[in-house]
Amino acid sequence: MKKRVTGIGGLFFKTKDPKATKDWYKKHLGFNTDDYGCTFWWKDKEGKECSTQWSPFAQDTKYYEPSKKDFMFNYRVENLHELLKELKAEGVTIVGEVEEYDYGKFGWILDNDGNKIELWEPIDSAFL
Repeated sequence: MKKRVTGIGGLFFKTKDPKATKDWYKKHLGFNTDDYGCTFWWKDKEGKECSTQWSPFAQDTKYYEPSKKDFMFNYRVENLHELLKELKAEGVTIVGEVEEYDYGKFGWILDNDGNKIELWEPIDSAFL
């Protein structure tokens, strides 16, 4: 497999009041926030449009389970199904099943500290 992770797809964290957090970042740091947080656009080495998502989640979200942490990283990957196959063979814990949407494929693993990590094979053009 040529590449595993190609970049950071998102930073997700828990907060007591997601709306107030989004509003604070919009007012003080100029984030262009929406219902999901803020999308940062950039170009990869080939000049293709790419995005990284910043999203505050409610304190009681179950999305990060089984991790007990207040954050979850999302990494962009080149080939999700192939990577998950290789990670499973290496003994990495796979969480749940792959989910596919018009903006990409998602899979989840646990790292050595039990942190849930989201792997995303993006279709950035769906956001343009």
